[in-house]
Amino acid sequence: MNRRLFILLIALAPLFATAQKISIIPQPVSLNLRQGSFTIDKNTTITFNAAQAELATAAHYLAGQIMNISGTTLRLNHAASKTIQLKLQQTAEIGEEGYLLHITPSNIAITANSRKGIVYGMQTLFQLLPAIRTNAVLEVPCVAIKDYPRFQWRGMHLDVSRHFFGPEFVKKYIDFLAVYKFNTFHWHLTDDQGWRIEIKKYPNLTKTGAWRVDENYLSWGTRPQAKEGEKATYGGYYTQEQVKDIVRYASERNITIVPEIEMPGHSAAAIASYPYLSCEQQHQLPMTGGNYKNISSNYCPGNDSVFTFLQNVLTEVIGLFPSKFIHLGGDEVDKTSWKNCPKCQKRMKEEGLKNEEELQSYFMKRMERFVSSKKRRMIGWDEILEGGLAPGATVMSWRGEQGGIAAAKMGHDVVMTPGTPLYFDHYQGDPATEPLAIGGFNSLKLVYSYDPIPAVLSEKEATHILGAQANLWAEFISAAAHVEYMVLPRMLALSEVVWSPKKDRNWNSFNERLQKHFEVFDQKGLNYSKGNFRVEIKPVAKDGKLSVMLSTEIYNGEVFYTTDGKDPGIFSTKYTRPVSIDSSLTLKAITGLYGRKMSILPAIQAFAIHKAIGRDVRYTNPVSPYYMADGPNSLTDGIRGTDIVGKYWHGFSGKDLIATIDLGSDQDVHTISLGCLQSARDWIMMPQWVKFEVSADGTQFTEVKTVPNDVSPNEMASTIKDFKAEFPTKKVRFIRVTAKAIDGLPKGHPGEGKPGWIFADEIMVN
Repeated sequence: MNRRLFILLIALAPLFATAQKISIIPQPVSLNLRQGSFTIDKNTTITFNAAQAELATAAHYLAGQIMNISGTTLRLNHAASKTIQLKLQQTAEIGEEGYLLHITPSNIAITANSRKGIVYGMQTLFQLLPAIRTNAVLEVPCVAIKDYPRFQWRGMHLDVSRHFFGPEFVKKYIDFLAVYKFNTFHWHLTDDQGWRIEIKKYPNLTKTGAWRVDENYLSWGTRPQAKEGEKATYGGYYTQEQVKDIVRYASERNITIVPEIEMPGHSAAAIASYPYLSCEQQHQLPMTGGNYKNISSNYCPGNDSVFTFLQNVLTEVIGLFPSKFIHLGGDEVDKTSWKNCPKCQKRMKEEGLKNEEELQSYFMKRMERFVSSKKRRMIGWDEILEGGLAPGATVMSWRGEQGGIAAAKMGHDVVMTPGTPLYFDHYQGDPATEPLAIGGFNSLKLVYSYDPIPAVLSEKEATHILGAQANLWAEFISAAAHVEYMVLPRMLALSEVVWSPKKDRNWNSFNERLQKHFEVFDQKGLNYSKGNFRVEIKPVAKDGKLSVMLSTEIYNGEVFYTTDGKDPGIFSTKYTRPVSIDSSLTLKAITGLYGRKMSILPAIQAFAIHKAIGRDVRYTNPVSPYYMADGPNSLTDGIRGTDIVGKYWHGFSGKDLIATIDLGSDQDVHTISLGCLQSARDWIMMPQWVKFEVSADGTQFTEVKTVPNDVSPNEMASTIKDFKAEFPTKKVRFIRVTAKAIDGLPKGHPGEGKPGWIFADEIMVN
């Protein structure tokens, strides 16, 4: 080795050692390493302006954290040679929540415009310290950090209604948020299966609505409705004193709690407590899980006493939570009861409302006016757009981003929380090896790749995107350890999405820094996902050729695969470049790490080769940007979808699927088919019919066959149908396939009369 290079490496070794300790998540805006370190010991004091009360509370919080991990008591505003200085000083470029953190061998300085920034600077400092109690010397590497968040709403949600989690775990959950600089905790306190907050004016809400028959040994969707006389033993609620304590605890950590009181739907627990709140006004027992017939779950908008009840409830709720926003739900309202209710129909006539969607809008606008009168702002799920949006309402977009886009274009503020990828009750790894989840698949990498600002918004419209939030619904999550597993580490990925600059986000860098946080989770005994070991198989169809890209999310992982039907191992072919697919086959792949097979089961994908493989697909009506499968050529990639609404389906909402394919040259063709999915509960329906046409020049098309649909629109089970046209062999170059959308969702469907979706997976040509 060159002698000068050797000397240089020796000189830089301490700096390299320091760099290895810097694994901050979310990644700061700028971070510069310096030589040396600061030692925190009994000779260290915390200094601040004692006249600024907000700094005093922050200083006590800092001292408490240092005591917890080291047993060292730091004195406040005491003369000392080494200081940790907390300073409020106007600094334009860092905003209200930003901070400057400068560490030298003799001083740590955290400077910010507000207490919020001071606390975030402290959270970064904590990530440079040991995670658990230690007798080791507390040495902090010298750094200069400038940091501030990208979005003002950085949220995590927790459903405590389907399953109850006690006050101590709620505080622990808040601690998770605080470490990673989230600032909003969306607390889902009421739903069909449980009312979880004490309301002094209505004691039955917690006496009756907070408890149900214990059916936890059964899966959520199979639980029977409770019978009269069965004892309700499962549940719980938070007293108002407990709520106040949790609100204080969160505030110390820069967390604002946004309470959610569901309305007008998802209200069966309240109705079980006070039957007069529903249209039917019939006695019912609290729900044990799932959804049941003959259960009232909607408040009656035609009954003025309902509004009196809700205003009284919200008055107490607003008195407990200082949050600017109050969440009023507004989602998944089955309006059948309203259609059959004389009071509701009378209300519609009196108010000049054309339909039940406008009745829901009336309901939400009336409640929004009340919330506004209390100097607060209403936020609700994107269904509050239906029938007209209340003027001061903010939309939380969960059914994809469409609702958020519509609201932003109307000038309303939006929080993005689309089911894909921000529902953390979905699987994050191979379902065969993961704890039970509600379905879906939102991996760590998928979360990290998300951007809350849709490309279709203008610069002005994008200013209405407040940020993003991940939701954790608890139908399938009954234990605190399961909650930990579902949010860790995905919430770390989201923290970087909503805090760090978009241009600096880098999956490999995040994945490397994440390894240090895994060590911290182990030290703290947290239950977390070690990662998605399942190999991602991504087809690439282009110019009449099909190839496959394989990848793994695992840090330093490798991929091994087979195409001969055998299960792969670490001695199988190692993936180094895209794999060409030129015949019908089944590809299997596993993840390897440091010479070990990490995938318990291989990822498997069958490919069906036909004459349209890899050919470009041109659409008359655009594919939904949220259901594009693996891109515009997914209908010619040789991959069939399953009966689960997954990534291999193309989606069209309310419009016909009209696809034209150029085979590249004249081909002998005798069969064309289109695969379609019906999943009525997801508003996905079979087309009315599919027409197949062929052409020699791409201009003049001749119909070869129109295949009608024979699947009932009332069939609720997921069903796949191949619409197939067989005809005498023809010389064909161009093919056009038209799938006619239904006129509206069928009678009795929750979305009756509204547009349905067409989902298609493959156009097969032989």
